[in-house]
Amino acid sequence: MTETEREELGDGQVRVRNLFMSVDPYMRNRMNDVKSYVPPFRLGEPLQGGAVGEVTESHSPDLAEGDLVLHMLGWREEAVLDAKGAQKVEPVPGLSPSAYLGVLGIPALTAYVGLLDIAGFKAGDAVFVSGAAGAVGSVAGQIARLKGASRVIGSAGSDEKVGWLRELGFDVAFNYKAGPVAAQLREAAPDGIDVYFDNVGGEHLEAALATLHVGGRVAMSGAVAAYNATEPPAAPRNLGFVITKRLTLRGFIVTDHLSRTPDMIAEVSQWLREGKLAHAETVVEGLDQAPDAFLALLRGGNTGKMIVRL
Repeated sequence: MTETEREELGDGQVRVRNLFMSVDPYMRNRMNDVKSYVPPFRLGEPLQGGAVGEVTESHSPDLAEGDLVLHMLGWREEAVLDAKGAQKVEPVPGLSPSAYLGVLGIPALTAYVGLLDIAGFKAGDAVFVSGAAGAVGSVAGQIARLKGASRVIGSAGSDEKVGWLRELGFDVAFNYKAGPVAAQLREAAPDGIDVYFDNVGGEHLEAALATLHVGGRVAMSGAVAAYNATEPPAAPRNLGFVITKRLTLRGFIVTDHLSRTPDMIAEVSQWLREGKLAHAETVVEGLDQAPDAFLALLRGGNTGKMIVRL
């Protein structure tokens, strides 16, 4: 933790008092000094990440004091940034501003784009979601249900999370720590699956390849099982199924699909208003607890979106 003098504002800049910040699995990859779709964190400098806060001072005609904004300078209580780097959002009655980091933010957009655009979901598909009790997976499974899936299956890392998935309307959910994933998925989907929304990789992906129908589709959103691995994972060892079943495996980065944000917010907002879609947050208090919140996220210690209240 570091305390610094408050920065003076330049032309076109705003000062934002951060209310909530996000910790997300992708941040782990920014700790590897390798070229990727997002630059690695730099030693000796504050981390970055999604945050929502209130403008307390403005030198920009585009934002005024009191505006609620989204930006990427989390991991600090106060941020000074160019106004063009902040997105004004409107408070939603009945919802915390933190919703813009979860159920109305990038996690929900990831679920929406991954299921509908990348996996090409259509009514009647049987869908399997790994990491289903997380911010992305829980929304992906519910969207599949609301869009007419024939069966929605989810995996999670505890019996409590499995119970919550059933409350959300998943037809079947299982604890992947209770036994081999392949065997549990076969039992959950005896007639096979059409779509796999992959947040985990490894053993889960291997099990899904074995269970997918001919022509099945996989949206590859994350591979959290391997993020801390010191050796390459053995699975999946059955990639031959991709050929014999004519499967489509497609990875994606949600920031390539930001144009879909208005469509996502319109549909998800309506489902929230109608009580058809539920969400959860695991809230940790204080900036000093942000590292522990991040570690807990990687260990599966969250239900829904992991949020730090500043």
